[in-house]
Amino acid sequence: MAHPRRVVSLVPSLTEALAATAPELLVGATDWCEHPPGLDVPRIGGTKNPDVPRIVALAPDLVVANEEENRAPDLAALRAAGIEVLVTEVRTLPQAFVELERVLVGGCGLARPGWLDEAREVWRDVRAEGRLVRAVVPVWRRPWMVLGRDTFAGDVLARLGVVNVHAAHAERYPRIPLTELNACGAELVVLPDEPYRFGADDGPESFPGLPSALVSGRHLTWYGPSLAQAPTVLGAALRAAGR
Repeated sequence: MAHPRRVVSLVPSLTEALAATAPELLVGATDWCEHPPGLDVPRIGGTKNPDVPRIVALAPDLVVANEEENRAPDLAALRAAGIEVLVTEVRTLPQAFVELERVLVGGCGLARPGWLDEAREVWRDVRAEGRLVRAVVPVWRRPWMVLGRDTFAGDVLARLGVVNVHAAHAERYPRIPLTELNACGAELVVLPDEPYRFGADDGPESFPGLPSALVSGRHLTWYGPSLAQAPTVLGAALRAAGR
């Protein structure tokens, strides 16, 4: 089968990966695809509510998606319209590398990009230093939601010496009352700036007595070119919190 020449991305991480590797392939992306800055492609709605007729009208050869970020009914509607859809699953760092190569090399017929090799090398040398720290990792408030089991972000943090207190929870993103979060035995709260935009004035005040690490959500949760900088960026934020 011929390699695609027109690709729509429903995942910000994959949009950035494609834009850094073969930007000429991208003919559509979600409203949340903010990297690289200035990306000039048609927007097709959000990750959870894409405009399916708009995507079909763009006549892509391939749509790239993710089993967590995108809804199965939307992907089924695209397939019903005759569009090929490649769905990724990324719950660990090694899986991210495999899936990126599957999309870029296997799916799009591209040479493996240098940034992907660089990211592999950077993470190969990462070792947790010192004592492991138990942390609670909120991703939303009103209601409070945290990282649970089998998450890419949880695996990234573990490689940096941060143990997710809720890693054994039955749910991947459980809703847990704030009182329970403050009583779970954590030594640190990790507050990313996405999907909820936690900041110095929005988040730390809810965890009195706990040091707060304000981290880049893109470097914690995205799998793409940002992986090469993630250990340095996240490590600096954790050290600033006294990790």
